[in-house]
Amino acid sequence: MTSPALAEAPAPVVPVGPAPRRRRDGAARRWRRLVSPVVLVVGWEAAARAGLLSPEKLPAPSAVLATGWRLARDGTLAVHLVDSLTRAALGLLIGGGLALVLGAAAGLLRLGDDLVDPPVQMARMLPHLGLVPLLIVWVGIGESLKITLVALGAFFPIYFNTYAGIRDIDERLVEAARTCGLGPAARLRHVVLPGALPALFLGLRLAIGAAWLSLVVGEQVNAQTGVGFLMMEAREFSQTDVVVLGLLIYALLGLLSDLALRYAERRTLTWRRGLRAT
Repeated sequence: MTSPALAEAPAPVVPVGPAPRRRRDGAARRWRRLVSPVVLVVGWEAAARAGLLSPEKLPAPSAVLATGWRLARDGTLAVHLVDSLTRAALGLLIGGGLALVLGAAAGLLRLGDDLVDPPVQMARMLPHLGLVPLLIVWVGIGESLKITLVALGAFFPIYFNTYAGIRDIDERLVEAARTCGLGPAARLRHVVLPGALPALFLGLRLAIGAAWLSLVVGEQVNAQTGVGFLMMEAREFSQTDVVVLGLLIYALLGLLSDLALRYAERRTLTWRRGLRAT
């Protein structure tokens, strides 16, 4: 029989989670992250207007933006930007795809580890940007050179992080999955892939940075289009504002691609909780 005291007991209070506070903290952090870039740009503009910076050496941000607007309005910037994005995408697709296949083969198979990893370990000691003279002999000075440089820059970060991500998976998890009756394909899907994804995303972020760096160099070798070509042509005519504009475009492309990848990582790895900064 139920006691009256128990029957009249109030319902337990369900604690409210910290989601609203986290949203507020996230919004505050986003605003705080804008402080230092804004201060930098304002200081740069003020120094240029005060005559502390020579317009021939470092033009004001307003002058760079005016140049960018002029090039965007007449369509010049769009043509060069599309060509640069195409080269970067093709290089990332080729280099990243090959790195994923070889990294997975070396991480999952002993034969792959024995055959693939030693030559890759030796090749990574070579600075790929220093191979430009040899690559010119091998693939010429056309589009193949630019795409090859981007592919080489993207290959090594993705390969090594794929390899390390697979090898760092706790073998007891694989054994537990095997004990539960999961076949090789199911173990790969439910154990190996989730365990390697954090390292793979890190490799992709590093690869994107290396890809943009490689593209800067590649587009300065006998290119006819691209942001790097635009910068080289401007340098010959002492158009420093165009050179600075090109650098800012590369920096913005790198930042946007990294932000997009971090967003995809958060959406994909919803189960992962890392250390939060205080």
